[in-house]
Amino acid sequence: MSGPSSFRAWWARRPPAAGAAVMATGIVSVGLRMTGQEVLSWITLVLASAVWAGLAANFGMSLVRGRERWWADARQPPSLTAVAATTVLGTRFSLLGRPVLAEALLASAAVLWPVLIVEVVRNCRRRMPGSVFLCCVATQGLAVLGATLAGAGATAWLAHAALVLFGLGLVLYGFALSRFELRQVAEGQGDHWVAGGALAISALAGSKLLAADSARLYLWNDDDRGVLRTVTAALLVLDLAWYAVLLVAEAARPRLRYDARRWSTVFPLGMTAVAVLSATTSLGAPWLRGPGQVLLWIAVAVWAAVAAGAVADARAGLRSTAPR
Repeated sequence: MSGPSSFRAWWARRPPAAGAAVMATGIVSVGLRMTGQEVLSWITLVLASAVWAGLAANFGMSLVRGRERWWADARQPPSLTAVAATTVLGTRFSLLGRPVLAEALLASAAVLWPVLIVEVVRNCRRRMPGSVFLCCVATQGLAVLGATLAGAGATAWLAHAALVLFGLGLVLYGFALSRFELRQVAEGQGDHWVAGGALAISALAGSKLLAADSARLYLWNDDDRGVLRTVTAALLVLDLAWYAVLLVAEAARPRLRYDARRWSTVFPLGMTAVAVLSATTSLGAPWLRGPGQVLLWIAVAVWAAVAAGAVADARAGLRSTAPR
């Protein structure tokens, strides 16, 4: 009996930032599907879904049994991983041909997003860690999933709503950048990578908005498409610039010890790969597929390393909560 009770005690202590594990695993699953790695994509999808279900149960129990703690957590940027993780998982299910499930996840994220985004923005201060960029990531996650479903279901209003969220996400990126402590690039323990990941998901949102258009919908005229293409390309270039800066900083000051915030490193790595792969079609640049595949396998390798660290950390945590 001590095993299950120890696990429940350990799992109940998972912080809101644990949602980054679902974000990271989910986006790696998306990238693997885009490159034809169906078996690995399914494995990571199952893992992401299982962790999401567990965290969702924790989320609900915390809301019912400890509202003060729930609201205290809701004021911190990591709480937005709940929204971002749900939208990433929804996007993966949409690509799997499960629109009803994807729509349910979009609705859940859309209900939660305004509550959390208001609390987080109101409580942001100067010199914050990279998690501050989650206000952009969560918003663009809604835009990505909305645009994906709009294109699949020929729903114009959803595409236009996604466009509004896309613009708001860019505004929130500027807000987050003004609150970000640049020293985190050299000193952060993993979540500093979200500074680049937020641009990657913004570029992906732009690609999805371009892909959602069709003769049936006719969402954008030539000028609109031109602006979207330019903004998407610029976001992708800026994302790759951040990627290079952060990679150099990691090489100059290696931080090899496991930290749960490293899931927030895997997510930008995977999101950058997916954004580059998506740009092959949306920007008409097939030559980007090769670099996108390289970036994806880098993300998979880092995912495996972080997952191994997480398993070791979980085993140590379970031993510490076991009755003596």
